[in-house]
Amino acid sequence: MTARPTFLERLSQRVLLCDGGTGTLIQAEDWDVEKDFMGLENCSEILVATRPDFVEKVHRAYFEAGADCVETNTFGANKVVFAEFDLVERTYELNRDAAAIARRLADEYSTPEQPRYVLGSVGPGTKLASLGHTSYDILEESYAEQARGLIDGGIDCFLLETNQDLLTIKAAINGCKIARREKGREDIPIFVQVTIETTG
Repeated sequence: MTARPTFLERLSQRVLLCDGGTGTLIQAEDWDVEKDFMGLENCSEILVATRPDFVEKVHRAYFEAGADCVETNTFGANKVVFAEFDLVERTYELNRDAAAIARRLADEYSTPEQPRYVLGSVGPGTKLASLGHTSYDILEESYAEQARGLIDGGIDCFLLETNQDLLTIKAAINGCKIARREKGREDIPIFVQVTIETTG
């Protein structure tokens, strides 16, 4: 069996189609907040533990539609955000399990003609060191723990999403680098996506 090309190798050959929104699909459902979210309203990441079937359904739908890549359900799954939901101790676990679900589906749908990939979703969080909400060191370790779980779950790359703050981007990149170094996986690429207001 021919080894699957790495994400960067495949990206050098053709444009890759990513999945669509996960949050919009979650919001479209009629949830039981106590049962499905363990009472943690607006913590979509907990669905990895409470409703892995739904998370799998989302990934499957995008692969069925022809996507080359899916993002893990981990946009807000870092220690700083999870502190708001008393989930800090589950940061590694939820990231690992989210990545593992996506990895299993990516492997299931991969063919020699169309290998499929998993993007580890890392959101900007809810607190900024640049505004004094938290410290840089806390942010960096928060992202490092998220990255450890994503790596162990089997991601192909990190996708740092919808960033607006340069210090947050620095903390997220360095957190991912710490985890890559610890895990001996410095081959995993880091992509940064920014969101810019019309005012700049």
